[in-house]
This record gives sequence, C-alpha cells and structure tokens, in this order.
Amino acid sequence: MEKFQTLHSVMLPLDMANIDTDQILPARFLQKPRANDFGAYLFTDVRHDGKGQRRPEFVLNQPQFAKARIMLARDNFGCGSSREHAVWAIFDGQFRVVIAPSFGDIFFNNALKNGLLPIRLNPAQIQQLFELVQHDPQTVCQIDLVQQMILIGTVFSATFEINAFSKHCLLEGLDELGYTLKLLPQIEAFEKSRSL
Repeated sequence: MEKFQTLHSVMLPLDMANIDTDQILPARFLQKPRANDFGAYLFTDVRHDGKGQRRPEFVLNQPQFAKARIMLARDNFGCGSSREHAVWAIFDGQFRVVIAPSFGDIFFNNALKNGLLPIRLNPAQIQQLFELVQHDPQTVCQIDLVQQMILIGTVFSATFEINAFSKHCLLEGLDELGYTLKLLPQIEAFEKSRSL
C-alpha cells in the first residue's frame, strides 16, 4: 500500500445517495484476479448506456473531473453486499478518499484495510462541498490525515474522525499483513522465549 499523509485534489461530485457495491462494481467482474485493473470497471453499468457507449452526463465521464482523487457522495455510500472488490475498483480508479455523510459498515472497514480513506462529514458540510464544486469544478480540496482536517482555502474547513490503528496503517502504507510483518522480530522473540 502507498503511504497517505496529505492529498490535494479536485473532487468528483457523485450526487447520489444509497450507492451500493453492485453499482460501484457489478457482480460479473468478481471472478477477476486482484492483479487486474478493477478501475476499468468502476461504475461501468452507470457510466455506459445499453450499447456500451459512455454517458456524457455521468460525472465520471466529464473531463473536468478526470484527475479527481477525491469522491464526494451522499448518504449510505457503499451499502449492499460485502464485496471488497468495490473498494478495489475505486482505488484502482485512482481515488484515495471518499467523503460522504454515512457509509455501509462493511464497505467502510474494507476501505480502510485497502488504502482508501472514507471520511464522514455531516450533511450540511457535504452540501457545502457540493456547492463549492458546482460553483467551480476545479476547486482543490486538501486532505490532511495527520491533522485529520479537510481544507479548501479560507472557505471550508472540517475535522474528521479515524481510529488510531487505521490512521497509523494509512500513514505508514501498511495493510494488516504488512503491519504484522513489521512485528515479526517481536513475534519471533516471543516464540523463542516460550520454547525455552
């Protein structure tokens, strides 16, 4: 996993509530190996029409948001099934942060385990962010994980919560296996002391 400390990016305004994991990544792609680029399938059924052509009105297809690494959404993002692949699709689609008022619990935990930072803000703050992007799609948002702050110049600031373990892993670029492997010398010393 790559380390996450600060991020400066425009925001992709996905103005929808109750986005489920099947919308994020349809079930037919679940058999593909993790090494595959799941970003290619991100929102594929919403992003394309019945003939496979991109829908120009869908925000992910709009060129002004092509470099966005922050996704902005409404309530209950990532609800539905427990598929970890939905997180992989967002991450492989170059997003590192999803900001929403609420998340599906399993999605939220899967995100943290896979290097994607889910941030909960209250609905009024979310609405303010949508309005800022609507006014200027090139509005740059700063995410500071160390300070647990979101900043947009002098017009917006907010703090967010994250548990200490997940914060440590994101800052260090560690998944759970990587965290355990860093403790290998202590684990081996403990095992050796038990065998004496």
